[in-house]
Amino acid sequence: MGANTLLKSPKQRKLLFSAGLSWMFDAMDVGMVSFVVAALAKEWSLESDQIGLLTSINSLGMAAGAAAAGILADRYGRKNILLWTLVIFSAATGLSALAAGFALFCVLRFIAGFGLGGELPVASTLVSESVEPAERGRAVVLLESFWALGWIAYFIIPSYGWRLALVIGAAPVLYALYLRRAIDDSPRFAGIRKAPAPFKERFASVWSADYRKSTVMLWILWFTVVFSYYGMFLWLPSIMVLKGFSLVRSFEYTLIMTLAQLPGYFTAAYFIEKFGRKFVLVAYLLGTAVSAAWFGFAPSDRLLLAAGICLSFFNLGAWGGMYAYTPELYPTSVRSTGVGLAASFGRIGGIIAPLLVGVLVKQSAGISSIFLLFFATIIAGAAAVLFLGRETKGVDLL
Repeated sequence: MGANTLLKSPKQRKLLFSAGLSWMFDAMDVGMVSFVVAALAKEWSLESDQIGLLTSINSLGMAAGAAAAGILADRYGRKNILLWTLVIFSAATGLSALAAGFALFCVLRFIAGFGLGGELPVASTLVSESVEPAERGRAVVLLESFWALGWIAYFIIPSYGWRLALVIGAAPVLYALYLRRAIDDSPRFAGIRKAPAPFKERFASVWSADYRKSTVMLWILWFTVVFSYYGMFLWLPSIMVLKGFSLVRSFEYTLIMTLAQLPGYFTAAYFIEKFGRKFVLVAYLLGTAVSAAWFGFAPSDRLLLAAGICLSFFNLGAWGGMYAYTPELYPTSVRSTGVGLAASFGRIGGIIAPLLVGVLVKQSAGISSIFLLFFATIIAGAAAVLFLGRETKGVDLL
């Protein structure tokens, strides 16, 4: 398949856009969480510890969902589990709009997180297995780019109020009905004739001598990328206020930084097939690390905005590379299990980072110190890929 045939193939174009729209809905929901939490804090008079619990419980659900969906997708198929995670996520999001109390809202947010966390690694595995080797990496990075579109949509939704915003978040349940007919399961998975191995055997395989080095590398990579993303981006508006900018201006700046995600994805999609997965991950992670340090020390609003744009560009490009790279390191029989477990471990970073930043801010730690922590974390992720990763560009999946 030629380099420019990905978007010319109707079947692959349909798969990419169909899975991409579900990815966009997910990003919209994650973006809404920060808006909903702010509205609930005022309406329900929530304490700071309750706000922290609410943001973390969504990530707990995502960690559980990533592991469970990855394990089940190797047994029941990528398409089936993708549809069920989409239904679970959207139904729980819609029901959240009816919640009258904090406890029920937390339960529903955990369930929504479970569906959300499960959908992402399964969707990337499905796309990765359905595209020719020469276009595989580019296709998955382009799939990831729909995340930025979801975040941009999030900036429009808050004007309708938090309950209506959550009702809108239930729309994907209808989209799942379309996906049921629109897409096929992975040809790789469909081609497996023998019954799937029990989970214990698949888990042992992921940690066997053949894949142990890749698994260690991926778990470090996922933890550092998710830790830095959720620690930095969920706190961006608040940190900009701490630096002396108005809340309105901080949201305007965050939107501009979010728009910078798109060229980050698109350049990563180009380079990943030209120079390889390791090059993109190491280069974009190092760019993220330098941008994080720059953001922490930026002395003026213009430099802060420039640093934030670079931070979005490189961090989200690295996300795209990570989603493309991960499924390529395991064989079809355990691929979804390996991807799900790596994503689940990474989500632990998404639980810890926002809480840690909150504690550091409360203890009056300097913004520069906080972002130096992210600098060091991201460097560790880049080092893991550089020294433990193997190149998979052009390698046919087994």
